[in-house]
Amino acid sequence: MLTQKLASKNFFVFNLVLIGAIFGFSLAFLSFSCSTPQAKTARAQQSVVAIPPDALALAEGLQNAFSAVADKVLPSVVELKTVSVQRRQIQNYNGIPWEYFFGPQQDNGSNGQEREYRSQGLGSGIIVRKDKDTYYVLTNNHVVEDVNEISVITNDGKEYTAEMVGKDQRKDLAMVSFKTGELYPPAILGDSDALRVGDWAIAVGSPLGFMSSVTKGIVSALGRTGGPGNNINDFIQTDASINQGNSGGALVNIRGEVIGINTWIASSSNGGSVGLGFAIPINNTKRSIDEFINSGEIRYGWLGVSLTEPDRETVLAMGLDGKRGALAAQVFMDSPANKGGIQPGDFITHINGREVRTVNALTLAVGDLQPGDQATFTLIRDGAVREVTVRIDIRDDAIAADNKKLWPGVYVTPLTQTIRDSLKLDRNAQGVIAVQVSANSPAGIMGLQLQDRIVSVNGEPVRDIASFYRLLREKAGKELWFEVVRGSSTLETLKYKR
Repeated sequence: MLTQKLASKNFFVFNLVLIGAIFGFSLAFLSFSCSTPQAKTARAQQSVVAIPPDALALAEGLQNAFSAVADKVLPSVVELKTVSVQRRQIQNYNGIPWEYFFGPQQDNGSNGQEREYRSQGLGSGIIVRKDKDTYYVLTNNHVVEDVNEISVITNDGKEYTAEMVGKDQRKDLAMVSFKTGELYPPAILGDSDALRVGDWAIAVGSPLGFMSSVTKGIVSALGRTGGPGNNINDFIQTDASINQGNSGGALVNIRGEVIGINTWIASSSNGGSVGLGFAIPINNTKRSIDEFINSGEIRYGWLGVSLTEPDRETVLAMGLDGKRGALAAQVFMDSPANKGGIQPGDFITHINGREVRTVNALTLAVGDLQPGDQATFTLIRDGAVREVTVRIDIRDDAIAADNKKLWPGVYVTPLTQTIRDSLKLDRNAQGVIAVQVSANSPAGIMGLQLQDRIVSVNGEPVRDIASFYRLLREKAGKELWFEVVRGSSTLETLKYKR
């Protein structure tokens, strides 16, 4: 029995060892198998998170949309290369700067020669019209202003000599044309009035000479003002990358429709893009395109007012708090505004029922009216809202610059506490301060001077800026004079008779 028990026990131990060996061998084999490259790849593939099909389809759809926009727009956008030629006299001193030591020398025939200097420029343009074999390209005025040679390079790399059609500094727009039998599609113009902040915005042009570049962003803001060079446009702001050479190129929407003309950037660096680009809304250019092609120039409507955006003190003094618009500080005598009933001190808020919130907006709206058009202006006078109808004339720069017709010829500002302190005036001092007097205007002829304090109009006391404009309307029909305080003296100006 003992022998049998030992044998059974030995058999049990042997089986236990055998099972352990088999299990250990299996683990070793599994470990070896998992360390092979094939196993590692399998594990890596199992750990990758699959992209959801819906998300991938959405991304590819957006990608396809951008590609379609590029395919649609690029053939309509061109690069403009310009050359400006200047001739300057050169001096020949045989290497010795004689004039520096001895002053101007007599010309002995070696001086007075001229040398030609050629400077190159770069910009972009948009094909907006085709007439037989003539293509019309819209661009910025600052791209082609004062240039002698213009070349158009199309998206397929072909170069054509261009001719100037017309240019306009006030809107910073210009048009050139080129001729070819090749076929290029004119761009499709969209509706910039339908834009919303957050819409896709895609810039197309030749930044820094990199032709046919496409960048994307969004519409960051609308109705921006304050462009360079006294540009009267409002602007679309975008963060689509815009750089030098983009000027005159297209800003388009996700449908490939042109919504703006890339014009300028704001940058704290050396002119590089920081996501602050500005484009002229395409709706501001549509009439200009027709006028360039038909007459070579843009004709502006003329109202005949000198506008300003009132400061906070003026707004409060005239009861305009919360109102948006433009103050007609002065009116040209015998102008459409004067004949239609607009007077100095009127605060214009609407034109033909459309709100005009800034001086630039009103200037642009009037400029886009055709000479002969009847326009209804909504304005605030003495706190009351009223409407006047004006027949618009064609703008004549010579008439618009004639100060003899500018009534009354002075810009005034309220007496603020800061002004009272600087002039050491009593807190109860009244009147308004002349901050600009136009030469040869009625106020200038009367002898009014800068910083004069106007205390009466035709003998009636001026309490504040509201009463100043009211007295101009009510008391200055046939003649006008002011009582002013100048330094420590009080005096009357000459009388001006209309």
